[in-house]
Amino acid sequence: MKILVTGAAGFIGSHLSMRFLSEGHTVVGLDNLNDYYSVDLKKARLARFQDDPNFTFVKMDLEDEKGIAELFAREKFTHVINLAAQAGVRYSIENPKAYVDSNVVGFLHLLEGCRHNDVKHFTFASSSSVYGLNTTMPFSVHDNVDHPISLYAATKKSNELMAHTYSYLYGLPCTGLRFFTVYGPWGRPDMALFLFTKAILEGKPINVFNHGKMRRDFTYIDDIVEGVVRVTKHTAAPNPDWTGAAPDPGSSCAPFKVYNIGNNNVVELSKYIEVLEDCLGKKAEKNYMDMQPGDVPATFANVDDLIEDVDFRPNTSIEDGIANFVKWYRDYYKA
Repeated sequence: MKILVTGAAGFIGSHLSMRFLSEGHTVVGLDNLNDYYSVDLKKARLARFQDDPNFTFVKMDLEDEKGIAELFAREKFTHVINLAAQAGVRYSIENPKAYVDSNVVGFLHLLEGCRHNDVKHFTFASSSSVYGLNTTMPFSVHDNVDHPISLYAATKKSNELMAHTYSYLYGLPCTGLRFFTVYGPWGRPDMALFLFTKAILEGKPINVFNHGKMRRDFTYIDDIVEGVVRVTKHTAAPNPDWTGAAPDPGSSCAPFKVYNIGNNNVVELSKYIEVLEDCLGKKAEKNYMDMQPGDVPATFANVDDLIEDVDFRPNTSIEDGIANFVKWYRDYYKA
């Protein structure tokens, strides 16, 4: 495969690029190296594999319509995996335009690139946040998801709708992946595990939202990567049983599919913090706070389709996953 990985300097994108390179595939990694969080961390992720002869790095914005079109025409990718996005639920409330520029306009440019250059499979990151006000647990890709509660979630839902349209109109196989709270080594500094670890080691208090009652389907990075790799190789196909009289939101009469990738196991935030305290050998000072705007109290992934179609169920325990993160954090930051 010749794969375009967008967001290649990101948390998931860097791990995924390394995995595909280890299998002998050719990877072109695209990233704009923006300063939403530490550019040094992004460059350090890239440094792990940028000397691989099968890897090429391209610094570019997805919003660069001409640049993206020229890249596709020049490289002739067999597969495209979109992990680039303006991330973060809370920041989407402060800076909504950044989300439309990257997550909607940029996404369109990728779809156009795939359409005009015979890409065999377009795989893209969606998010568990699309479930919004849904309360039926575990969340299923066969449930309707029309009630997002953050602009970030709305842009991810729009990606699924846009991809389906291109799949239907142009026969482009498209697969959307709804990730559930990804964590692990080389993770994002704006996410809870990173923030908590840094604060606890520095003797500072941590903010615990929803008074520690938040429940999340925490999913370890290696499980996410394994799921993405398997799904990328499993090209989306039409569902022969799909009917417009009772439309299934998770599939289509077009070559379009959506999967959850989550641990299929709900953990309360207070328990997550306890495991982190054990790994650090240090107790946290906690500021208990109310829910933040745009957040949901619980996420829980139904992964039946992932198991059935690609024979994979994420299963890394938070004890193992957090221990691996803490080891990386201590090594990287000399903490």
